[in-house]
Amino acid sequence: MTTSLSPLLDPEARHVLDLGREAATPPFEAGTPEEARRAYEEDFPALQGEREPIASLTERTIAGPGGPLTLRIYRGHDAPAIDAPALLYLHGGGWVIGNLESHDEICRWLANMTACVVVCPDYRLAPEHKFPAAIEDCVAVLSFMQDGESDLGIDARRIAVAGDSAGGNLATVLCLLARGDKSPPTAQLLFYPNTDASQAADSYRCFADGYGLTSATMAWFRDHYVSDAGDIGDWRVSPLKAESLAGVAPAFVAIAGHDILADEGEAYAKRLVDDGVPVVLRRWPGQIHGFVSMGRHGPAARQAVGAAVAAWRGFDPAFGDAQAD
Repeated sequence: MTTSLSPLLDPEARHVLDLGREAATPPFEAGTPEEARRAYEEDFPALQGEREPIASLTERTIAGPGGPLTLRIYRGHDAPAIDAPALLYLHGGGWVIGNLESHDEICRWLANMTACVVVCPDYRLAPEHKFPAAIEDCVAVLSFMQDGESDLGIDARRIAVAGDSAGGNLATVLCLLARGDKSPPTAQLLFYPNTDASQAADSYRCFADGYGLTSATMAWFRDHYVSDAGDIGDWRVSPLKAESLAGVAPAFVAIAGHDILADEGEAYAKRLVDDGVPVVLRRWPGQIHGFVSMGRHGPAARQAVGAAVAAWRGFDPAFGDAQAD
């Protein structure tokens, strides 16, 4: 079956796809959300590498709009005790799966590469909590970070927002909502973000099946997230449909070339440029959706995180001349 795949795939991406076929795990849409979560939790450790040591790791609970909200807080090596730069990381998983463990590797890399404090929230998931519950949780966490600089040891004027896939969607929406804040985000770091829930781009046709995230699975995720078809056109679900993107934080956008979300990521980056927002767009043509969470199987994952960090440093002159590894 591998011969039917694109010859332009990177070897590490092809290897991950081969592992998936050998496992013969049923697609998420064949079962319930709870079954999908269990399957994902069983599978993701085989894709990610060893956990990188950091200076400290703590968890705390804050009051969220839907009840207690758990945060995992990563302090990178050499992060200042006070006035540290900070990053709000929003995990991917189609708004339905994913948790604090599933993106622990990425958060550790980001904390160490930038000597910053990374905050990752266990935001509410669909379908138990449909749109806009996840966004409401993200707004609450950003507000907590903006108001609690002395408590976390961070500089509220130097908070960036990041996310992958559905987490990238939440990050884009959060940056749009925060344009009028006293201390809005200084950067948005987006890994293959979901920006258009209509799911009509050409990349959905080109990579509909066989490349990891399928069009059928993405439709299943979306339909669990929204309450009805009317939500699909809401810019808080489809930020590509926002009337204007002007005034949002400068953006880093990573695109996987063999990904159903590739076209909408490209389109969002173009909209940002057209609306006068600084953008660093990086493409990994031979990669598949989710490759930043596949650090065990090749260098592309860490390279993409390093590129995001380099872009963030470029957007924020307070980083000085220090370089990402």
